[in-house]
Amino acid sequence: MTPPDPDAPDTTQPTLLLVDDEPSVLSALRRLFRHQGCHILQATRGAEALALLQDNPVDVVISDMRMPAMDGASLLEAVRLHNPDIVRILLTGYADIGATVAAINRGQVHRYIAKPWDDQDLLLVVHDALARRNLERQNAKLQALTLAQNLALRDLNLTLEARVQARTAELGQINAMLETAYAELNDTFTLAVTVFAGLMEIREGKLAGHSRRVAALARSMAERLGLAPRAQEEVRLAALLHDIGKIGFPDAMLGKPVSTYAPDELARYRQHPLDGEATLMPLTRFHGVARIVRQHHERLDGKGYPDGLAGEEILLAARIVTVASDFDGLLNGSLAQRHYTPTTARQALQAGVGSHYDASVVAALLEVLDDMAARPAPDVAVDAGALRPGMVLAQDLLSPKGTLLLAAGHVFEAAVIRKLAELVRREQLSVSLRILRSSLPACGPVRPGRLCETPLATAVPERS
Repeated sequence: MTPPDPDAPDTTQPTLLLVDDEPSVLSALRRLFRHQGCHILQATRGAEALALLQDNPVDVVISDMRMPAMDGASLLEAVRLHNPDIVRILLTGYADIGATVAAINRGQVHRYIAKPWDDQDLLLVVHDALARRNLERQNAKLQALTLAQNLALRDLNLTLEARVQARTAELGQINAMLETAYAELNDTFTLAVTVFAGLMEIREGKLAGHSRRVAALARSMAERLGLAPRAQEEVRLAALLHDIGKIGFPDAMLGKPVSTYAPDELARYRQHPLDGEATLMPLTRFHGVARIVRQHHERLDGKGYPDGLAGEEILLAARIVTVASDFDGLLNGSLAQRHYTPTTARQALQAGVGSHYDASVVAALLEVLDDMAARPAPDVAVDAGALRPGMVLAQDLLSPKGTLLLAAGHVFEAAVIRKLAELVRREQLSVSLRILRSSLPACGPVRPGRLCETPLATAVPERS
């Protein structure tokens, strides 16, 4: 019996192919991934890398952009043709965004990372890429299994009703598993976008919650204007991320209203829609969102930026995000030196109809605001000490700096309640959370510690 080759790669390990013509860079990458449970292959030329692909199964290729003979864009294009399932990541030191975009289009890379990279960011990108690849493989297996069972079901004898029913039940379980997996993946994606949107708000306390408020308004306006559910979700995502291009602003710019910017600061501010679009373009699912982000500072009269679009040239989704963002910006003081009241903010938007804003979009906002004012609140404020298992969080719970602590829809369990109580006690905080009325304990016999909707709703004052 031939003994196992000690140098052969472990097939249970993910395999990374590192490509760079600089040995020092390869050494740095190898050290970074050495203890991550990965099998490492490396090459200094594109041709050498392609030769390794012929003889080795590879999960991820990380390639430098600038290399002799064959650059990173050409290599990743060849990798895609060889096996489109391989995750392709581009390392680039280029300042030229055009070359990077061309590489993305040719090689359809999953992400590009600027040199010098941040080790933790690169590890996270690779980890997420491998997790997604594993999920896609599992999904493909489930789909293949479903197809095979459908074919077998077709061939069953129609008189064997019991067997048909049993197999149908089995298929139903598989479909439920797929739907559950998709729902969990979509929930995780939505939460990740929400956390990503909060990165800007961490740096400036007064903006905390701005993106989430704009997203909620914009989604309701899109529904009011008759957009399809998928388009409504795209509007919501764009509203969450509309300010992501500001991530590189200095603190001094974030700490004052736009109306007080110096000329050089205003020039940089006008660049942020383009920076936001460039940030989102590597993500295929976000191409439509990126277009909305680019256009959310255009004006109806063509005097906006960055492209000077006018009227119907501006996406309806972008016109929606513009109105929702400006309304919230007027209220929180990020646009002008004074804070507007809801009434004066409405008046300011109406005064801008025809020049800045679309009349139908402003009308949709006003209708949404009127509906919100007339509709009884579906939630109630509850002090942290009054939380009970089974209660459902109605609004995102944010830290004072705007960091997302718990997402709306979270169902409280005893362990989470204990941790929150410890935090409140240790930091001497006063924490009130918005809880869905429908999740409050039902009233019953009065006994110590018993909570129900009526006393809980009256004991804690409502907050706007």
